[in-house]
Amino acid sequence: MKAIWLWSISAIGVGTLVWVVPRLLSSAPSPLSIAKVTPITKAIPTATVPAPTIEYKSYTLADSTVYTLKIPMESPFVVLPAVVETVELPAAIAQRQNAIAALNGGFFDPDNQQSTAYVVVNGKLVADPRQNERLMQNPKLTPYLSKILNRTEFRQYQCGDRHRYDFALRNDAVPAGCQLIHALGGGPRLLPTLTAQQEGFTAEANGIVIRDALGSSQPNARTAIGITRDRSLLWVMVAQKPGVASGMTLQVLATFMQTLDVEQAMNLDGGSSSSLYYNAKTVYGKRDQAGQPVMRSVKSVLLLKRAVDRK
Repeated sequence: MKAIWLWSISAIGVGTLVWVVPRLLSSAPSPLSIAKVTPITKAIPTATVPAPTIEYKSYTLADSTVYTLKIPMESPFVVLPAVVETVELPAAIAQRQNAIAALNGGFFDPDNQQSTAYVVVNGKLVADPRQNERLMQNPKLTPYLSKILNRTEFRQYQCGDRHRYDFALRNDAVPAGCQLIHALGGGPRLLPTLTAQQEGFTAEANGIVIRDALGSSQPNARTAIGITRDRSLLWVMVAQKPGVASGMTLQVLATFMQTLDVEQAMNLDGGSSSSLYYNAKTVYGKRDQAGQPVMRSVKSVLLLKRAVDRK
């Protein structure tokens, strides 16, 4: 009987043991010595969630081609600004710093190659427009200087054990419990509202536009950065098509970014500076009279790097 019972376990399975043992005990002439049974467990593979990846897309419109790069908040990549001594093509900066992608950054003076926008890298101010004499001593800019020095910037905070993206005016305080890690000045803010006049890019007198530093209402090549509803970062570069009036106005750019689920957005240096480098290829925004892309060296960029290559 003992041999039969042991065979029953191996053949029927451990799950049937509750039913077999009582019957054997009731008919056995003497107590049974039951060996301890160790259940065999089978590992059940857990569902693996794919790591967030960057998304590169292009949109062909009637008057422009728009290139975008979407970077998830939680991803094995980091975004940080970079400033060069003189000026360089974004692709050259990216390749030297082992970056995956580069987007042209803040405004600068091509004559003296000095920044007209603030840039902070790893908590350190590395570009200060107040050191640019051509900016600070230009009598035509004196009426707007306080606004020029307090424009919108793209910020990255470290808040405890998490980081976050945001847009703020230069003089805005850092949120409580957070540290400012990186910042790149630009402007104006595009979303949720366009703030060109508040930031000194445009001005009116008696209902007449007397200043429009960016040609805001004229189609042109544009560069912008936005934060989507799911807190991803979206790089946007608008490239002209051959033709006189191609590209986007700032208002059209803001409206287009809304269609991509962007809630907050900021304009960056555009026109001839507009360019996006990704996957060893650069697309340029501006075209010359012959319809050829304009390759312009810039002062600052945003870089996309793998977390292991962040330094």
